[in-house]
Formats: sequence, C-alpha cells, structure tokens
Amino acid sequence: MKTLLTLQPGKISLAEIRSIWADGVPLQLAPSAYEAINASAATVARIVERGDAAYGINTGFGKLAKTRIPDDQLELLQRNLIMSHSVGTGELMADETVRLVLAMKIGSLSRGFSGIRAKVIDTMLAIYNAGIMPCIPVKGSVGASGDLAPLSHMTLAIMGEGQVRVDGKLVDAKEALAKAGITPIVLASKEGLALINGTQVSTALTLHGLFLAERVLEAATVTGALAVDAARGSDAPFDPRVHEVRGQPGQIASAKIYRQLLSGSAIRQSHLVNDERVQDPYSLRCQPQVMGACVDLIGNAARTLLIEANAVTDNPLIYSEHDEVISGGNFHAEPVAFAADTLALAIAEIGALSERRIALLIDSSISGLPPFLVNEPGLNSGFMIAHVTAAALASENKSMAHPASVDSLPTSANQEDHVSMATYAGRRLHEMAHNTATIVAIELLAAAQGVDFHQPLATSPLLTQVQQRLRDKVGFYDKDRFFAPDIEAAKQMVLQGAVSASCSSLFADLYKQ
Repeated sequence: MKTLLTLQPGKISLAEIRSIWADGVPLQLAPSAYEAINASAATVARIVERGDAAYGINTGFGKLAKTRIPDDQLELLQRNLIMSHSVGTGELMADETVRLVLAMKIGSLSRGFSGIRAKVIDTMLAIYNAGIMPCIPVKGSVGASGDLAPLSHMTLAIMGEGQVRVDGKLVDAKEALAKAGITPIVLASKEGLALINGTQVSTALTLHGLFLAERVLEAATVTGALAVDAARGSDAPFDPRVHEVRGQPGQIASAKIYRQLLSGSAIRQSHLVNDERVQDPYSLRCQPQVMGACVDLIGNAARTLLIEANAVTDNPLIYSEHDEVISGGNFHAEPVAFAADTLALAIAEIGALSERRIALLIDSSISGLPPFLVNEPGLNSGFMIAHVTAAALASENKSMAHPASVDSLPTSANQEDHVSMATYAGRRLHEMAHNTATIVAIELLAAAQGVDFHQPLATSPLLTQVQQRLRDKVGFYDKDRFFAPDIEAAKQMVLQGAVSASCSSLFADLYKQ
C-alpha cells in the first residue's frame, strides 16, 4: 500500500512532486489549510451579496470584463466559461502529467487566495485518489491568462462532463464519478475562473521534462565514462585541480562523478605509461565542462519550477482580511517558459555530445577499435546506421531547442497582447528527451561493445555493473542482426533510470532539491 502524502499548500517539495509523477501516491490536504480556503470562499460570497462589481465573479471575462452579469446567472456564467474554453486539441496528456496538474492545482487553490469552496478541492482530491484522470488535450494554450483550454478540460471532469481515463481506458466522466461515489460539482461564483486560470499545465509538462532530463543526464554521464574506457581515453582531464580553478559548480560536481565511475579501471591502468596520445577529443575530454553546464541549467530550472509548483497563479486574487479583490497577472507563465527553454538546451546538448562519442567509437582511426564496432567489417555493417539514427535525432533536437519564449501572438482581441508560449515550451521536452534517450542508448551499446573488445581487461567495478545490467538484456553484437530491439531495450533502461541505478548514490546531491 502506498504511503499517503499530506499536501502542505505552498510547501510541496520537489521530492513529493516526483513521487506524484512517478508513483501516483495518494494525497490528502493538511487540515490546517481549510481555514484559509473557507475564509476566501466567504469573501466571494460577501462580494456577491453586496453587489460589488468584481472581475470574474459577476462580470464577463477578458475583453468582456465590463459586462455585468445578474446574480441569478452566476452559476451559468461559470459553466459557460468551462464549456466555451474546452477547445484543446491533439493527443491526450499522459496520466503522470495529469496527476501533476491536479496536485498542483489543489495546492494552489488551497492557499486561500482563489475564492473557491472546500468541497471543490475535496472533489479534486477524491478524483485524483480514485485514479480518475481528466482527458486533457496537450495543445491549445499559449501560456498566459492561464492554461485556459487544458485546465477547462480538467474542470469538465469535476463537473461530470466529457471523458476521463481510468486504468488506461476512456470512460464518460459522469459514469466514472458515479462508480467512485463522487458527486459532480456545480460551480459557484469565481470557481470556474479559479480552476482554469493558472500555470499548472505548462508547469506540469515542464516538470515532466525536468525529470526525464535528470534521467538522460545521469545515463549520459555513465555512458560517457564507459566510452572513455572503450576508446582507451585518459582520466587526467577529470583531475579536481583542473575544475577547481574554473569554479563552475556543476563542472566540479560532474568531474568528481567521472573520477568515481572510472576508478579502478584495468583498461585505464593498461595505458597509463607509453600512451602516444597527448589529448583526447573534446567529446571525451570536455565532458565535465559540457555536462556540468547542463547540471547547472537543470538545477536552475528545478528551482524555478518548484517555486511555480507552489505558487498562486490564478486571477483575480482574493485577500480575505480586507474583503479585497485584486486583478493581476500571475497567470503569465514567462518563468516556466524560460525554465523549459533552458531544459531544452540541456537535453539537446546531452544528446549532441553523446552522438559525437558514438561517432568517435565507430571510427577505428580514432578509437583503435574494429571499424563500426563489429567483427568482419564489410560483411557486417555493425553500428554504422545506428550512428545515423543518433545523428538524425541530435539534429532534430537542435531545431526543437529554439526558444519558445521569444514568440508571442496576441489573443482575446488584443487584451492578452503578450504571451509566454510556456505550454509548448514544456510539451516539446518529452519528445526531445526521448530523442536524447535513444542517442544515449546507442552510445551505451557502442561503449559496452568497445569495452568488450578489450577483454580480458575490464573497466571499473562501477561500470562493470552497468555493463552487466545491459548484457542481461542485450548480448554482444558479434554479427549483424535486427538491431532496433536492442536499441529500444537500452532506451528503456535510460528512461527508467536503470543505467545509473547501480551507482545512483553518485548523483544523489547533483541537482535534486
């Protein structure tokens, strides 16, 4: 049975977010949160009772904010808002990302600045814990004024409208809620707007990209170290003195990991003396500099996303102490867009460097290994076209790494005249990470192949464990065979964290918060 996670609004940790994403841990809300929730909802009720005009409570939305809505139509106003804004398109968001959306929206609304009733939040918790995942199309948000379209699709499920996914199967929301004993919500004043305003979708998509980036970075660090031994490279460039005089923290931390990974290698010991090569190519020698810079980018993105995951990002905001409503712009997802764009750079560079090491290993004039890492080259093509696949994916990532945040198209009749494009910025990270995971998988196969050619000399104890874990799934490439299943098996090792699993302690403090 999974441990129940208590959400503390505004204080959710990155480790807790990871557990929601990876494991779908059941949630409950800290009892202390309900006082602020109830006070905020009461403030909205008083505003309606007094008849004060307040945006989104008793007015239209966006350019229609000057239109006053009669009290007897306020529930219809909120329902119409959700129905008209449910215009997403594209494939459905994966369950692990939907879990993040729900959890972060619950946390944000529970801080008591959104004017939403406790029963709405409790219904969202019940839906999450029942494994009922709202069907949210991935396309249709520009990352400003909130992720309006995707969050509207989320809200449909709370209302018992549209479709949801349960155990991977599509069912009508009304049916799924009834089976779980959950009563659909009729939205009151402000509630529809509170639910769909906010950056939770773009943040969830980017957090998904962050967690995948961490896994491909760890795997690429391990495969890069294995490639050093496969190419009989030097570990001298990882000397701590080299990195201390530069001072970049990610670089210093990465160099230490490479030293630990290569420690005790018999292959390295065999060419410490009388090695005619003076310097290795950059893809081997400069790994701490490149991967360390990626570590720093990933760490910076994680800090931004953790703040955003705990933030209140809907509009307007309710300040109960003074019965005050303030319209602002916290829904603008520029911080998320920048975080996603920097993650895209890191993911692309991890793959680009890995591709260069594959190219090095298959080139016998540089690596000293058999051409294309196979016996009887000519009769066998070996890793020739596997490298072409890696090159194609690395090139694709270069195009996708173009920053999304520099683009903006005005919407809502120019009321919303600058947008972040954060939702696309986060969404593309999934495909980029899968591209890089495939490249790193090919490098893992190539580096392991190269190390096998050095037998009876062995790589380091840590890297030997990695190699054995691979060989449990994929055998030595002795002659040409159907290669795609081998690559897919290695890719899954990368995505599941299996490549670095036997040496995970080395990465424990690298970028996690």
